[in-house]
Amino acid sequence: MEMQRLDKIIASTGRWSRREVKDLIRHRLVTVNGIPAASPEEKADPETAEILVKGECITYRRYTWIMLNKPAGYLSATEDGKGLTVLDLLPQELRRQELFPVGRLDKDTEGLLFLTNEGGLAHDLLSPKRHVDKVYYARVEGCLVQADRDAFAAGITLPDGLQCQKAKLEILSAGETSEAHVTLREGKFHQVKRMLAFLGKPVTYLERVEMGGLPLDLSLSRGEYRFLTPEEVEHLRKQVSR
Repeated sequence: MEMQRLDKIIASTGRWSRREVKDLIRHRLVTVNGIPAASPEEKADPETAEILVKGECITYRRYTWIMLNKPAGYLSATEDGKGLTVLDLLPQELRRQELFPVGRLDKDTEGLLFLTNEGGLAHDLLSPKRHVDKVYYARVEGCLVQADRDAFAAGITLPDGLQCQKAKLEILSAGETSEAHVTLREGKFHQVKRMLAFLGKPVTYLERVEMGGLPLDLSLSRGEYRFLTPEEVEHLRKQVSR
């Protein structure tokens, strides 16, 4: 891999700022392949060099990808002056990595949300042209029927003129209240809620359960997160290159 400045490599972990890295090097607390680092400008291969900070080997990630089980009450944004955002669920070292949510979930919508600092892949995952499926579990008032499924399959035009692409409605249960999986390849504002409300079946609960073929990790409680594995990130890359 291309050689990079030592301060950039260490700061990429999110645990220290570049200013803090400079102080660590000055106090001889950083070694590269067993030799104390001479300066922040010193260069190393982040994938092959053994870099220790205070005796601890650091793990370099060119990009960070996180799976979050979003709880209700948090905004899918990087900052907001009036309420909590999904970044408030992360530790400080991750917040330093300039992560942002891949798409948005409404404040009261729960479930799968990816966060990353890789703009290109994030953009492609959200592009309707890439045909990346997003699957939601919805609970609604009213009885879902075949006509609703057909309306989704044909594509719905909402009263304000918004044309929704063809989508899939899989009815899981039907009665006074119904449950369904909704699969979209786009993500317009409040889209699932607006489509079902248009059919007279207002949503009472919504959760994203899958995106790009990766399901929500059920071992994650609400508000918990984990890093995506290299295999999962590669899977997402393949989703947008089909």
